[in-house]
Amino acid sequence: MSFVRSASRVSRLPATRLAWTAQRAFSVSAARKDAHSEETFEEFTARYEKEFDKVNDVFELQRNLNNCFAYDLVPSPSVIISALRAARRVNDFPSAVRVFEGIKFKVENKGQYQEYLTELEPIREELGIPLKETMYPDAA
Repeated sequence: MSFVRSASRVSRLPATRLAWTAQRAFSVSAARKDAHSEETFEEFTARYEKEFDKVNDVFELQRNLNNCFAYDLVPSPSVIISALRAARRVNDFPSAVRVFEGIKFKVENKGQYQEYLTELEPIREELGIPLKETMYPDAA
């Protein structure tokens, strides 16, 4: 028997048998939901302040930033301050600058972004974190 003939025999499997086994893999039971409570904004803020205070390396910082900004809300200034301090503690300057890009993306309008900038101006000056708009004015 040639190689071509043996390869063609393998591909002659009936398609219905494959489809039938694929159908059995799905569950027909009702979806179950956890009975967990919703997290309030204050609990969210306290949790992420604590998370950023415990950051020891860049991976943890970026994971926490990703998780924090994944929610459908803008983190409070106290969470941002904790994140900026953690970024400088692990010497991750790019993430510190990108925090402000994340804020700019999450807020609803430019007025809110300006309010965040004025609120966070002292910490930016203390830690020496410029904005992307000041570093690259043509790109903004």
